[in-house]
Amino acid sequence: MRPQDAVERALALSRADECVVIADEASTANLRWAGNTLTTNGVTRSNRLTVIALRHTAGGVAAGVVSRSAVGADGIEDLVRAAEADAAGNEPAEDAAPLVTAAASANWDDDPAETGIGVFEGVAPALGEAFAAASAADRRLYGFANHELTSTFVGSSGGLRLRHDQPTGLLELNAKGSGGSAWAGVGTADFADVDVPALAADLSRRLDWGERRVDLPAGRYETVLPPSAVADLMIYLYWSAGAQDAQDGRTVFSAPGGGTRVGAKLADLPVTLSSDPAAPGLECAPFVIAHASSRESSVFDNGLALGRTDWIADGALAALTQTRHSAERTGLPLTPAVDNLTMTGPDGGASLEDMVARTERGLLLTCLWYIREVDSQSLLLTGLTRDGVYLVEDGEVVGAVNNFRFNESPVDLLSRLTEVGSTGPTLPREWSDYFTRAAMPALRVPDFNMSTVSQAS
Repeated sequence: MRPQDAVERALALSRADECVVIADEASTANLRWAGNTLTTNGVTRSNRLTVIALRHTAGGVAAGVVSRSAVGADGIEDLVRAAEADAAGNEPAEDAAPLVTAAASANWDDDPAETGIGVFEGVAPALGEAFAAASAADRRLYGFANHELTSTFVGSSGGLRLRHDQPTGLLELNAKGSGGSAWAGVGTADFADVDVPALAADLSRRLDWGERRVDLPAGRYETVLPPSAVADLMIYLYWSAGAQDAQDGRTVFSAPGGGTRVGAKLADLPVTLSSDPAAPGLECAPFVIAHASSRESSVFDNGLALGRTDWIADGALAALTQTRHSAERTGLPLTPAVDNLTMTGPDGGASLEDMVARTERGLLLTCLWYIREVDSQSLLLTGLTRDGVYLVEDGEVVGAVNNFRFNESPVDLLSRLTEVGSTGPTLPREWSDYFTRAAMPALRVPDFNMSTVSQAS
């Protein structure tokens, strides 16, 4: 059964007062390699059907949500009844709101989109050449490429019929040799824009830098954060920017005495952090897709149209992620989360290479990992550096230094920026399993806190 037919079947079987059904059909292709050799490849398929049954009561609307994988035609009624039973046992939902109705996608009836191993036809030969070059230099390449194409169909008893096809791809490449290890990664929609020779050349240069080792103590260092590391920090900031938690005094975005900090200045430099479903190369769903309700999302908001939102505008906090329920509580505009993130600074930002060339003495990072929250009230994070920390002196990289544990708040870091580079697509290292659509600049921080030396290598 096609996913949109499963949606129609579930809606027809529903006895609830109102019903929303979401069908996800996904196909995934992958390549993996180790020690300069392709090891595995394959294609998988999966599907999921979610039924949201709504029961009207004197006190409001109760919601029952049940989601299952691999539901065949003969299992749909059981799923619908399970959602209705869940609704029958629940109290009215605090996030209840009228369902979005009468919106339809022109391609609703088209077959689900699919990916296949052919998506890598330009990547695989380039990897072969990179493996040969690495072997000749007595170095080894490891990594993987993954491409997923998910077609999502959202229908409701009120006439909603929306569909979105989401491609999500990434390639991660790790090089190892006598100069240590180095990492590079890229997010992509279709792999047509993935430049394997450029990634491999960057890794080779970094391993060359690592041939000289320098030990440094913990401390605060002028640090150039590359776009990938910036993405990991800004994505965590974005994930922490829920309006409801801020309104309740739980986060760094809560105002002293109550309310939120929307409107407050966070950075002296005119940085902007934004999301836009139509951002070139970062396109994502232009409407809300909510499989469950939480403090940051609401099943009642399924189908709400999404547009560009500035979360930080010219250095000031401009918006927090909102459901209709939280927007009513805070009195702020409705700004649901969008599945991409872009950071920009003043026009004409420099390249990472130019920023390094203007560094008298400082550190150049590769990426961050094992990031964990220490304190929600300041959004203090801790984590480790990984796959190359380099010492820069007089505009030149002079060697690799030991790894560090860092302690930094991305919100506090914004207030201390001294330079924002040019913005380009990047892949977060830590959060690439969850968030791949990002465009970030490099950042210069005069006093990045390397709190302890790490023995990780």
